[in-house]
Formats: sequence, structure tokens, C-alpha cells
Amino acid sequence: QVQLVESGGGLAQSGGSLRLSCAAFEFTLDDYAIGWFRQVPGKEREGVSCISRPMSAYTDSFKGRFTVSEDKSKTAVYLQMNDLKPEDTASYICAIYQTKRCPPDWSQWTGSYNYWGRGTQVTVFS
Repeated sequence: QVQLVESGGGLAQSGGSLRLSCAAFEFTLDDYAIGWFRQVPGKEREGVSCISRPMSAYTDSFKGRFTVSEDKSKTAVYLQMNDLKPEDTASYICAIYQTKRCPPDWSQWTGSYNYWGRGTQVTVFS
């Protein structure tokens, strides 16, 4: 059964860093693009990044602070988050896109992602 499990969340001070992991089970990352999203209660799910080697894409507000990468074993995707801000507080969720490449509108159509993890909570304090 395909499964995504996020980890690495926790508490961070403003300006600090966290590295999130998205582990894939019964799934080969080479076959599909992976998206990172974040969710705050009461707000719409927001796209953070999409990766399909060798390319990656980011929502503008995360460029320069967040970096997505893939494990060489092709079983995990990472999200390195630097210069964290209190407004980055959210649950961070990874998802499998329905095709191998991140489309230009990768962050807009959450219905195009076939599998979702449960998320890992990130809390940034000032």
C-alpha cells in the first residue's frame, strides 16, 4: 500500500531551521512528482514546493528560504527550511502528484495529487 510519512517537524525559533522528511513506502519516487504543502487550520492548503528530478519549483514566498531535495535511494524527499518565521507555523504535508513532472500549476490543483501524508507540525516562535 502506497504511504507517505512526514517527519522532522517541531519547535523552532524565528530565524532557525528545520529539515522535514517525506518517506515513501511501496512507491518509487522516480515515477511521480512530489509536492510539499502546508496547512493552517481555517485557511486553504498552500503549495510550498514540487520536485521531479532534476527540476524543482517553489511558491514565490518560499524561494531562497526553502530547498527541496530527493534522497539518492529514491525513497525520501526532504524540505530544508531556513530563516523560519512565525508565519511558517503550519502542518507540512507531502503528496504524490499524478504524473512524473510538476506542471506549471502544480500548487493549484490539490485534487491532482493521488496520495497524501498526514503531515508534520512546525511551530515557529519569536
